[in-house]
Amino acid sequence: MLVHIISIFPEFFVGPFDCGPTRIAREKGLLKIELVNPRDFTTDTHRSVDDYPYGGGAGMVMKPEPIFLAVESVKQPESKVVLLSPQGERFNQQMAARFRTLPHLIFICGRYKGVDERVRTQLIDEEVSIGDYVLAGGEAAAVVIIESIARLLPGCVGDEDSVASDSFASGILEAPLYTRPREFRGESVPEVLISGNHAAVAEWRRKQALLRTARRRPDLLKNLPLTQAEQEFLHQELEKEINNDIQRENQSSGR
Repeated sequence: MLVHIISIFPEFFVGPFDCGPTRIAREKGLLKIELVNPRDFTTDTHRSVDDYPYGGGAGMVMKPEPIFLAVESVKQPESKVVLLSPQGERFNQQMAARFRTLPHLIFICGRYKGVDERVRTQLIDEEVSIGDYVLAGGEAAAVVIIESIARLLPGCVGDEDSVASDSFASGILEAPLYTRPREFRGESVPEVLISGNHAAVAEWRRKQALLRTARRRPDLLKNLPLTQAEQEFLHQELEKEINNDIQRENQSSGR
């Protein structure tokens, strides 16, 4: 897999790709990352990549010419060009899995107020955001996305089964995890996890994953097909929590 990053700050990437799954993927020849600086495609003395916006207003806008030339210098017929910006579709695990199957990705890292609109209308295939907040540029987003892709490449994670059980891999959050010691500061590992009953462990993890998702990310359950037993379990557990909250509130208020 080949990835090109279009960035006016290539020095940003010194270090992040030299550890973890991304390093392993590069060392095994599964992933190649190359940087392209739009400043190398400018013609003025100051190597300008931004200018004032037409119509006035605060901030500077990245010019289209350097970005177009930078992308076109590496673009191939099978390339997918992705603009990283807060206005894009929110990145998720399903998108990471889809990107992993592509032979060539080109990430454009926006800066300043943003990019000239013609980059969107003429050059890119997708626009992607890593969350509802604004960064100084797309470089940090590129690191996040590339790492999420790298760990999906075969041979980059020691136990590939662990990737399949990650949060979001199956559409829900992961169940609680425990390791040694068996008891720590008054809290013990749930008995089912040390029972040796694999079926019971799998059932417990499924239920706990659903319960954690219902508590923290209920939006993920909207389109998830649940069995009647799973629906009843969630209803009972959430109703129990509501009653406990009411009881605690009454006790604290002296009722």
